[in-house]
Amino acid sequence: MELGVRSESSGALASLAILEARSASYRPPDHSLATRLAWITGVRLAFLIFLLAATATLYLRGDLASYPSSVRIVFATIGTAFALGAVYGAALRAGRRLHLLAWVQIVLDQLTWSAIVYVTGGPSSGATSFYALTCLVGAILVGVRGALLAAGLGIGIYTLLCTAFHFGWVVPPPDQAAASYAAETPQLVFPVLLNALGVTIVALLAGYLAERLRLTGGALQAATRRAHEAERLAVLGRIAAGLAHEIRNPLGSITGSIEMLRESSSLSAEDRRLCDIVKREARRLNDLVGDMVDLSKPRPPSVQATDVAGLARDVVELSANAARGSDVRVVYKGPSGDVRARCDGAQIRQVVWNLVRNAIQATSAGSQVTVCLDVAPREVVLSVDDQGPGIPEDEEERIFEDYFTTRTHGAGIGLAVVRRIVEAHASMGATLTVKRAAGGGASFQLRLSRDVAGLRVSVRPAPIV
Repeated sequence: MELGVRSESSGALASLAILEARSASYRPPDHSLATRLAWITGVRLAFLIFLLAATATLYLRGDLASYPSSVRIVFATIGTAFALGAVYGAALRAGRRLHLLAWVQIVLDQLTWSAIVYVTGGPSSGATSFYALTCLVGAILVGVRGALLAAGLGIGIYTLLCTAFHFGWVVPPPDQAAASYAAETPQLVFPVLLNALGVTIVALLAGYLAERLRLTGGALQAATRRAHEAERLAVLGRIAAGLAHEIRNPLGSITGSIEMLRESSSLSAEDRRLCDIVKREARRLNDLVGDMVDLSKPRPPSVQATDVAGLARDVVELSANAARGSDVRVVYKGPSGDVRARCDGAQIRQVVWNLVRNAIQATSAGSQVTVCLDVAPREVVLSVDDQGPGIPEDEEERIFEDYFTTRTHGAGIGLAVVRRIVEAHASMGATLTVKRAAGGGASFQLRLSRDVAGLRVSVRPAPIV
């Protein structure tokens, strides 16, 4: 039987190693703004090359004097666009203020197309479709706001250009026929409205598709992450089952032997101190095995009216006994009577126990861990405050991850169990937040919906902050 358990544990460890290697080698597609800017810059340069080749093919085979002004404007515009492309590349290489770079590209692209529109017929130009192209670019780079900005700029510049032709503020290029540039009001209204409608539709569609793609990509990554987590928990469950069998039995023998040995009258004070250390470390190892089992084999909460005040007092009493060897005081501040909340009592007891145990480990000798219970009309707030060094801001979002720890002797499992239990209670309105305590340490605040007779409590799930 023991050989079978060890074989199963070894196989589970091998499976977990393969899974971790696969997870480490997996890299999600890079959809960062820098990557999108690089792609858009490359596509823009390719399009400019095509535009330059088309212009050269159409106008440079004959006498250049036939269209001198328009050709010069086109080549100057394309040359300026190439120069801007070099500036974009340098800014991308620097990697700073990329969001500003994205907005600048949208604005300058619309100005570039406006120069092309000017030399290709003004109000009657077919190059106005390039305004819609920038709406696609804006949606890719920034999202809905980028598409709407591009649409607003395109429509505004085109309308201003048509108005300038109408009032004579701008004249057609000297080499172009004036008849091709419609300047009367009846001739301007239809192209302006048609261009505004087309660009707006393209912007809305592009913005909608960009937003849907962003949401779908985020959901896909979340689903992939959950699938990896579920697979890892399944393998971890097999490991935990084997470890619980292989470790807890020897731990029971060790603890019992130490208890008997400590009662011997021949032991010195130093010997008894060493026995206490062995006993304390055996208890810690037993807690670690229990956390692994809890993390790997989650069960849905069995919700009922639970006296969280009595639960907190019990945990504090047990924690005070466990903290004697570390000279950390654990105190309770709150109501002495019943305070009932909607939760799974056993699981919330585990949450409070893990939070208090984590606080004891983070607090130096001679300090205090405080468990407070505040009662509101619709909720109870149970906070665990320590006087430790606190949690760095860059690690606040990671402390609930599996196996993440800032201590050399921690396994990073206790707070992961806390997160899983609170998330399972989220539909009942449970939330967990962490912030800096008044004394400078960390303060974990657990909120639960009260169970009040005749009171309907409407709550929404909220994530761990």
